[in-house]
Amino acid sequence: MRAHPLLLLLTFCCGAAAQSAAPAQSMSNASQIHPAAAGYTLPKGLTLEYKGEWRIFEAGVATLRTEAAGAEQRVVASADSTGFVAKLFRVHDTFQSFFDPRTFCSLHVTKHIEEGSRVREITIRFDNTKKKSVLDQKVPSTGETKHAENDTPGCVTDVVSAVFYMGSLKLEPGMTYVFPMNDGAKTVDVRLQVEERESIKTDAGTFNTVRVHPEGATGKANILIWYSDDAAHVPVRLRSKAFWGTLTMTLKKMDRAPEKPAAQPPTAGGSAR
Repeated sequence: MRAHPLLLLLTFCCGAAAQSAAPAQSMSNASQIHPAAAGYTLPKGLTLEYKGEWRIFEAGVATLRTEAAGAEQRVVASADSTGFVAKLFRVHDTFQSFFDPRTFCSLHVTKHIEEGSRVREITIRFDNTKKKSVLDQKVPSTGETKHAENDTPGCVTDVVSAVFYMGSLKLEPGMTYVFPMNDGAKTVDVRLQVEERESIKTDAGTFNTVRVHPEGATGKANILIWYSDDAAHVPVRLRSKAFWGTLTMTLKKMDRAPEKPAAQPPTAGGSAR
């Protein structure tokens, strides 16, 4: 399944890189969804805005938004090409991922993809009990449809929520994790190498960060992600190097929705106002 580089980078890219990383301390040899680091809390009501650069050109804008959806957690990712890149290839994509916030197991994904003149609507459902991913795709302009079912090991992450799943882990240079990811096709094992700390200046401020390098089983893109070096592990910068050049998405703005006030207990004279 082809993806435009802007969304391919924003949503981490299933099967990210072909280059091998140096040997490091291994957390687990078995591919699994690892528990979150002690003290980590999933962000709710967080909106992250990014600006994209491809070579020397403005490439696009992207957002990541997290919010509660009942008992589930939802991540909404959007990307739009701008400037010179938009003249070459128009992109307007929106992905949504729903997952269990207690386990990080993906539950379902929706994708609205507009790339050039082609529009696709895709849904992926994860049946973790039956260990299956179920993909349904439709091209509205032609009525073309596709249905595919593939085996999974049970609990997997997806290309959207994986950005926050990786941020939930303990990220100390030298650590390595292996985890399963599914995008509606064959499940791939992703190897996450925690590399080193760096300071990064952005429009949203200067951040102390820790750089990670996710590698997939296939693909030719080299992906790097910089997370804030604190308990929140906010994705500050994402970069992809491939045959078409280097695409960098850097944090431009970060907003948090105000928390809803707790309900007041009834007063002696009646119900709370």
